[in-house]
Amino acid sequence: MATTAERTDAQVVRDVIQGDRDAYRLLVRRYGDVLHSHAVRMVGSQDVAADLVQDALVRGYRRLSSLRDPDRVGAWLFRILANRVRDHLRSTRRKEISLHVVPPVPGERRDPEEEASGAEVHERVRRALGRLTPEQREAFLLKHVEGRSYEEMAAVMDLSVAALKMRVHRARDALRVLLKEFA
Repeated sequence: MATTAERTDAQVVRDVIQGDRDAYRLLVRRYGDVLHSHAVRMVGSQDVAADLVQDALVRGYRRLSSLRDPDRVGAWLFRILANRVRDHLRSTRRKEISLHVVPPVPGERRDPEEEASGAEVHERVRRALGRLTPEQREAFLLKHVEGRSYEEMAAVMDLSVAALKMRVHRARDALRVLLKEFA
């Protein structure tokens, strides 16, 4: 039998479907952090993101037997989360977004003026992202914050590469206008 680290997603999915409930924990460990990071960027709250990820993982567990391609379980879970995030944004009409800010290196001295300027820029970008449609925000964050390729985005969002390129392009155009507005 393969060790935990050597088991493919398809093997883990098969084991879960055959009754090994503990095997699902491996999928949670593999994909939980990526799902959580994306949810935080989309909704702007650690707590709300954690709830949405938890809900998506429970839904995934319950529907695992309906998964067509067990090798793509990561993309499938991401799609479940993306739908939950969109539902949440629609229902709450929230427009706030948070970007991950890299903390300063311990012991590094930063110029207070530079730090204040960076915080101001960060706030303008956060506000501008919050005014995009959830679909534009999601595409922009996946491409420019998470660094995913259009092919990866297409797989997890179940859209064509062309549609995603257009969505990212429109998000960039909207951000340019909004950033000028907030300047």
